[in-house]
Amino acid sequence: MAKRSLLRRILVPIVAVLVVLAAGLALTVVILSQPLPRGEPGPTADALARAVETAVHKEAWERTQAVTWLFAGRNHHLWDRRRMFDRVRMGDVEVQVDLTTKRGVAFRKGAPLDGSERDKLVQKAYAAWINDSFWLNPLAKLFDDGVQRSRIVQKAGGPDGLLISYSSGGLTPGDSYLWLLDANQRPVATEMWVSIIPIKGLHFSFEGWIELATGALISTQHKVGPTTLKLADVAGAPTLAELVPGPDPFAALAAH
Repeated sequence: MAKRSLLRRILVPIVAVLVVLAAGLALTVVILSQPLPRGEPGPTADALARAVETAVHKEAWERTQAVTWLFAGRNHHLWDRRRMFDRVRMGDVEVQVDLTTKRGVAFRKGAPLDGSERDKLVQKAYAAWINDSFWLNPLAKLFDDGVQRSRIVQKAGGPDGLLISYSSGGLTPGDSYLWLLDANQRPVATEMWVSIIPIKGLHFSFEGWIELATGALISTQHKVGPTTLKLADVAGAPTLAELVPGPDPFAALAAH
């Protein structure tokens, strides 16, 4: 009984602290979250989306059939957009994924992997591509199937916002993004209502714009609070051979 009483005296304060922390976290989420705005769908929203595409040189992006970038200092991608192949290097692992079939090959320190280890890495690499390619150029998907567009009139004046909601596609359908635009309809930030982030309406800047060799514009810096999400070593070309001269870097995947 003495041991049980001692254990109770130890556990009760710990549980109380955890309850307070959980309550505080929940309250913080509620305070910082914003309701999803309701906008005006239809021709005006579509016209605004087309203006955004023009502002970021969407036509030039369509000519960019190969692109490479380093996401957040950890995932280094080479994306063959013509064949829809992606190679991602994560530490000592290299994975090549057919983005259409979601099948692929994996290597650790150059040695091929198979079985469940390979399959898990291929799945991880595909999920990384879904996330990292969104940050590379989310504005290329404004008219994809399952995308709903709405025009948001800003109460404080200034350019209208573009609300994009995904009813399908990716790994988290149902997510919504409000694009905040400058006077030329180029995005300066996005506010997110996504399932993986508890705070709704979280604000990420879109800055550090660069122009690829093809003419496509890419934002390479996204600030949220004191943190900056960076894309580095971004490059693109009309063909894979122009971007990566030499043997096909996806030979192992093509033969798989």
